[in-house]
Amino acid sequence: MKTKALSILLSLVFLASGGAKLAGLEFEIAAFERWGYPLWFMYFIGAVEVAGGIGLLVGRLSALAGAGLAAMMVGAMATHVIHAEWGMLIAASVIFTLSAARAVIGRGDLIALASRKPRLTLPA
Repeated sequence: MKTKALSILLSLVFLASGGAKLAGLEFEIAAFERWGYPLWFMYFIGAVEVAGGIGLLVGRLSALAGAGLAAMMVGAMATHVIHAEWGMLIAASVIFTLSAARAVIGRGDLIALASRKPRLTLPA
């Protein structure tokens, strides 16, 4: 049950954050401009966050989504270090830690996904 609560909490965080980016909210645009990133990158990150937020709610994909989102958060943490945004670095670090924890908790699902044989069959 604790895993489900963690997945829901992270999903809400990433759906809200990604949704703000996809909506092009002014504070998100200002942040990406301040960091020197192109606007298309903001929309890309927003889409990744929303997809990850949804993935966190889908049973066997939840651990994979946690791993992917944790990897993405490494970039967010680096951005906050480069721009000396220490408060945001703390927030990003907490989100990274929770995302990585979700991946570790579901490592059995990750192993099962990685060991599946592809089912692609080509017509004869």
